[in-house]
Amino acid sequence: MSDSAAIAQFKADHLWQAHGWQADATFGVAADGRLLTPTDAPVETLGRWVLPGMPNLHSHAFQRAMAGLAERRGHAGAIFPDREDQKAAAPGRTPQKSEDNFWSWRETMYAFAATIGPDELQAIAAQLYVEMLKAGYTSVCEFHYLHHQPDGTPYAPPEAMSLALIEAAREAGIGLTLLPVLYMSGGFDGRALSARQRRFGHAVDAWLRLLETLRRQQSDEVSVGIALHSLRAVPEPALREVLASELAASGPIHIHIAEQVGEVQDCLATRGARPVEWLFDHAAVDARWCLVHATHLTAAETAQLARSGAVAGLCPTTEANLGDGLFPLADYLDAGGALGIGSDSHISISPVEELRWLEYGQRLATRHRNIAARREGDSVGETLWRAALRGGARAAGRSLGELRADARADLIVLDDASPLLAARDARSALDSFLFAGNTPLVRDVMVGGRWQVRGFRHRDEERIAARYRSVVARLAGG
Repeated sequence: MSDSAAIAQFKADHLWQAHGWQADATFGVAADGRLLTPTDAPVETLGRWVLPGMPNLHSHAFQRAMAGLAERRGHAGAIFPDREDQKAAAPGRTPQKSEDNFWSWRETMYAFAATIGPDELQAIAAQLYVEMLKAGYTSVCEFHYLHHQPDGTPYAPPEAMSLALIEAAREAGIGLTLLPVLYMSGGFDGRALSARQRRFGHAVDAWLRLLETLRRQQSDEVSVGIALHSLRAVPEPALREVLASELAASGPIHIHIAEQVGEVQDCLATRGARPVEWLFDHAAVDARWCLVHATHLTAAETAQLARSGAVAGLCPTTEANLGDGLFPLADYLDAGGALGIGSDSHISISPVEELRWLEYGQRLATRHRNIAARREGDSVGETLWRAALRGGARAAGRSLGELRADARADLIVLDDASPLLAARDARSALDSFLFAGNTPLVRDVMVGGRWQVRGFRHRDEERIAARYRSVVARLAGG
């Protein structure tokens, strides 16, 4: 129990706990932003439905400003990873003819990334984080690889882009797990980074120095973990060196893996194993790990991932936008696997939409309903919200996702006045929140004991939005 004095006390008709809704719940919030058991302080009634805020476990902040700019069909022709060097494609790799896919989308992303510096990144990220808060996310894992200047020259200081993200999170008031990315090669065959990728790259020793520097920025609001971009971008010797370092002994470890069929084909051709299979054979994957996407799994890989305690980091709206494929949700849940959600490329910024499409994708593939609810009588909404809270907190490496004494006071209050929640009781409220309409239902948002959103408005959204509009207009004109 926190020793800090309560500065406020609140009441909720229904407060979401790990076991479900608690009726007529009262709780205090201490000066340090932690939750307290009830005291004699005056009580403010928040409303009928109060939930823990959702952790967003995967974000590339700069991509917020390019959402919607890659929706025109590209030119016909064979599309390989790293198209500028098609001859270097792995043996046995089959070109994907005349079709847009992840690799063609990446061309647009690279061009856009080249326009972003620290000031632009801070402005874009702050706007993104405001939008996340208003949607119900109260923390974010930032998978950050936009490290250097466009030609690969380090900024002064080298951590300038990381600091821009930290400052953006502080401006917006969102909790941040910063994940500086190690990115070393342009493919499984070890090719050098292309000209457009040089600003992502580090040697292991330089990246470890960056990580050590950023760990000094940690606070109640900011933590720092580790990100390995992907198996194609981190050679095996580098992977071993990183995982053996003292800096890797604590904090979460994230990696993109098995997102596209082409990635699986290349890994098989060069390493003789599928990506998830290879990772488990070469690293002690446990509950500290978050395997982002993990879309293309065999039954054996699905079961192994579930047994490990690692989190499957699912980003259904981005995975749909890029045409990646569908995660094997039912088998994974049946095996007891942990999962969380992220908005990734920010084609959508809504935990409601991520969870809705996680379920809807399965329904479309199987032509059945209520896939996530694995037992008779279970609620799809409650199952998904509960799972994403737990997995997101684990992926963030922080005590999040629960409204209990001593936990961080990160919560959202739903809109009592919305017709979408009219006449809903504890059995139907979360299902209606996730599956009834598109009207925003998150009215108020508290992070670390401080109100960041009240009455649907962020405390600083006008200034942050005005700066964002100016920056994006400048980038479009440049």
